[in-house]
Amino acid sequence: MENLSREEREKINEQEKLDLINKEKSKKLRKKIIFYLITFLLIGSFIYIGIKKANEPGKYDDFAKCLTEKNIKFFGTYWCPGCAEQKRLFGKSIKHVDYVECDSRGSNPRSELCQKEGITGYPTWGINNTKFQGVTQLEELARKSGCVLNS
Repeated sequence: MENLSREEREKINEQEKLDLINKEKSKKLRKKIIFYLITFLLIGSFIYIGIKKANEPGKYDDFAKCLTEKNIKFFGTYWCPGCAEQKRLFGKSIKHVDYVECDSRGSNPRSELCQKEGITGYPTWGINNTKFQGVTQLEELARKSGCVLNS
């Protein structure tokens, strides 16, 4: 390096500085890529687990299907706290219950059926031409319906 001119030494020093800057940029880029990859994998895993869990059968699916097969109806409204509690008792098995929305503003309303059946309070269960008002425990529904409650 002693035999090199001052200009040549400055060019070499500049090149070494550029190489060092490029190495640092490369390291930062690799870190960003690894961070985004790990983040993507974590988010993907959570989504996969959520979808898998959502597709698992509910705890009371057989019981709820039995109620529907016996033409037992759950009459309620979207705004009714007791109806929300009744749905909560079934968990995701509620999708197998024949739920009748009595408020015309609700989702898939069947208010004409509620009027025809003489429903005056919510929640109401229609079992064998008899109406039962109020939140009903699943054990009581099993007893009144003859459906087996497996837990």
